[in-house]
Amino acid sequence: MKISFDSIKPAYIQIAEGIEDDIISGKLVEGDPAYSQLIISRELNVNPATAAKGINVLVAKGILEKQRGASMIVAPGALDMLLRQRREHSLSELLSSLVSEAIKLNLTENEVIEELRTHFRRAT
Repeated sequence: MKISFDSIKPAYIQIAEGIEDDIISGKLVEGDPAYSQLIISRELNVNPATAAKGINVLVAKGILEKQRGASMIVAPGALDMLLRQRREHSLSELLSSLVSEAIKLNLTENEVIEELRTHFRRAT
């Protein structure tokens, strides 16, 4: 996980998104311990309160939960929840932007779809 101190996005949001990315990629698995605020603060060179704030964002969303006698764990169902949220928000924003740009470039729907197919083939 990395954060950019030059970003307009607050560090705690970048931390929360980094943990989400690690869950989506499989680096963190449901039921497993999540990163502690001390580990995050040391590795990213941020204040422990900033790391805690990023963790608390995910607790409020139900992605992480406190386990009795242990640290935070990745909540059951966190992966499905994150995938659903990303599909609903991120993908929708990207597609809206793509369609707007395609219209500006006078591309047809079929041309855009063919470009998407080409990119999918290259990625897989």
